Order: sequence, then C-alpha cells, then structure tokens
Amino acid sequence: MTEEHFIFPLGTVLYPGGMLPLKIFEQRYIEMTKICIRDERPFGVCLIREGKEVGAPAVPETIGCLAKIEHWDMPQLGVFHLIARGSERFRLHESRVAPNGLMSASVERLPADAPLQHFDRACQQVLKLIIERIGESKFPSPLALDDASWVGYRLAETLPLDLRVRQELLEVENVGERLQRLRDILMKEGLIVQDQ
Repeated sequence: MTEEHFIFPLGTVLYPGGMLPLKIFEQRYIEMTKICIRDERPFGVCLIREGKEVGAPAVPETIGCLAKIEHWDMPQLGVFHLIARGSERFRLHESRVAPNGLMSASVERLPADAPLQHFDRACQQVLKLIIERIGESKFPSPLALDDASWVGYRLAETLPLDLRVRQELLEVENVGERLQRLRDILMKEGLIVQDQ
C-alpha cells in the first residue's frame, strides 16, 4: 500500500530512530515544514543521488526514511530549526515536483526488522565504547543496546562511513546481514578481531 509524502533529498542518510537536526530556509521546505507541523505529518528523507541540497530539485535514492518533527523553533522570520526523528524505511515509487520545486512521492513503507534474540555482541560492544567516549546525550534515548536494529542503525550513523555505504546499510532488509556488514567493516579497520 502506498501513501503520499513530501520528499526532502539531503546529503545524509537517516535511519529509523536517528535524530536529524535541520535548518530550513528555502521557501519550498518552509512550506513543507508548516504543513508537516500543522497536520502532524512525517516527511521522507532520501540521500541525494544526483544534484545538490539547494537550488534545482535533486534526484533522490529510492530507499529513504520517514522523519517526524519532534521539536521546532523559528529564531528569526523565514528560518526554521527542526529536530526530526527517523521512523520507518520506505521505497519511493512515483515522484512529482511542484512548481515551487518541492518534491512529493507515493511511497511504500518497508517492514521493520524482525527482532533478533541472539546476535553477535561485537558490534554491541563497539557501540557501547563509542557511547561511553562521546556521551549518551549524543544518542537517541532510550539507549537500546539489547536491540539488534538499534545497535546496527546507531553504529551505521556513528562510524565514519562513505555515504554510499550508509545508503547500502539502510537498504539491507535483514538486521543480521546489516550487523554482519558492520562487523566486516570493524574487522577491516582493526576495531575488532575475528574471535570476538
């Protein structure tokens, strides 16, 4: 089943549960923000495949993440400061661009990860160390180190990964496979060893 949402192509990848601070100043996105706040609607965030964040509409990737505005402020006229949180992943089907350059699309929500009762703890331990190092306040609360999806998404957004790799991790449909890919990256960088 598809539903209609505004699409915000950005130079970043948003994951379910992730926090996204935004400074909105382009007129098309100010209009989008007003509607999303008024109607309590999410908007879709997609990594830019071609183009730029500002100016002509960019070409987005087809897998993105819905974002719900959790906090907003307008410190000066014509500028919104937002904190949005990622919710569900989606597949973009048919997109349209309005005369003002604002993109909308019919999207299909993708299923959430099935819970993984037993998962490799190496990724969990690395994330725990990162949280201790940079502070819990930098992570969405509550911390969920026993949730395989939460661990995978937080590692994917925290590690210094290329945007293409971040996008590939968003597209992975199986949490076990996502954690295995992250483990392979950590092993390659020497952050964990084979028998960990």
